[in-house]
Amino acid sequence: MIRRPRLLLFAFGDFAFNLYWQSIMLFLLFYYTEALNLPVETAATIYTIATIWDGIANFVAGTLADRREAGRHYGKVLMLGSLPLGIACVLTYLPPPVSGFWGIAFVLAGHLLFRTAYAAVNIPYLAMSARISSDSKDRAFIAGMRMLFGTLAWIVVARGTVPIGAWLGGGTVEAKAYLGAAILFAVVGTAILLLIGASYREAAVSPPTQRPSIAASLRSLAANRAFVTLNLAMMAMIVAVTVLNKSVLYYFKYFLGDEDAGQTALAWMGLVSAVAVPAWMFLQRRIGTRALWFLAASLCMAGLVVFASIRIDRAGVMQFYLVAMQAMIVGLHFVFWAMLPNTIEYGERTTGLRVEGAVFGLAALLQRIAIGIATAIIGFGFGSAGYVANVHQSDATLAIMRWTIAIAPLGFLALSCALMLLNPLGRGAHARIVREMEGG
Repeated sequence: MIRRPRLLLFAFGDFAFNLYWQSIMLFLLFYYTEALNLPVETAATIYTIATIWDGIANFVAGTLADRREAGRHYGKVLMLGSLPLGIACVLTYLPPPVSGFWGIAFVLAGHLLFRTAYAAVNIPYLAMSARISSDSKDRAFIAGMRMLFGTLAWIVVARGTVPIGAWLGGGTVEAKAYLGAAILFAVVGTAILLLIGASYREAAVSPPTQRPSIAASLRSLAANRAFVTLNLAMMAMIVAVTVLNKSVLYYFKYFLGDEDAGQTALAWMGLVSAVAVPAWMFLQRRIGTRALWFLAASLCMAGLVVFASIRIDRAGVMQFYLVAMQAMIVGLHFVFWAMLPNTIEYGERTTGLRVEGAVFGLAALLQRIAIGIATAIIGFGFGSAGYVANVHQSDATLAIMRWTIAIAPLGFLALSCALMLLNPLGRGAHARIVREMEGG
């Protein structure tokens, strides 16, 4: 087993990536509609296009990673890509210098540039988790620690974006505030990725002996039942979670009239994630990783039934509800990241071809498609209800918005459970596969 401090340092890289990622996930759509005053359908379309492009860029980055030499290359990628990634994040929040069509094009171009830079750096980092150790316990530890550092970044972004940006921007809470926060996050994120890249060393894990083509990688992944079922379940889960999370700020602003309480709710959701991760790690050792999915998803679905049945009209109650839901949601994320590296050995045994970068690249593509679907559901669901930014919403509009928030996640979570039933990586399955491959 690899020494835990080394794994812990590696997992710290997720703090940097989540400074970027949580900003994009929690605030960017809201920034488009509320600070830039873009129509919600336009904002959702920009976000969806960029998200799908992000997925394509991730898959390309993954397949290219499989065709490069092993060794310290991934660490060098982190170091070389850290500064362009930080600059691209700042450009994403740079207000357009013109209005109309060219202003929208400017916003889209900045978003596409960031997604490309993020894929080029994040996919090699994810592939490192398969190279740093082949032990499933180490991988589960890395997944848990990454989530802890990621949720810490979530708290910083959720609670710090507006006040930090307002301070750096001279007191404003509009577009310049988001830009100021993005600059600070970019500086911190760049420094952390430089540290991780410089300190990374691979364990004695056998790298791929072949440099597969894209077509060969896709054929291998298509024949990998563990990978296919896990990622389809992940997509359904991501649609559900994204619809819920992206609705938080809108719900507090338009249903409860307390936008600041929404930012506080996001911060508390991040904090409970950090607290809940060790509990899910403990349960995983007791009941197995796949069984954990069914437990977490069932609890989330029960929570959504409660939300659909009872209208929550107090900010404190809604904050408590979201915190409870997030404690369950984090279990689903933990299961996915703990299981995904294990699909590499399953696929290698099944097809004879070991692909690592393509596993993480295609998983990222599918995740981004799911996020795009969720964003489209929100944008066009809210738009069809008659939503207009920064005005009082009618009762009919609010009713449709509320049902969008409740019913779509409930259906997609149920679908995720049906798909996970087909996954072959039950308790102890990966350890048996590794022993077979080692001739034990």
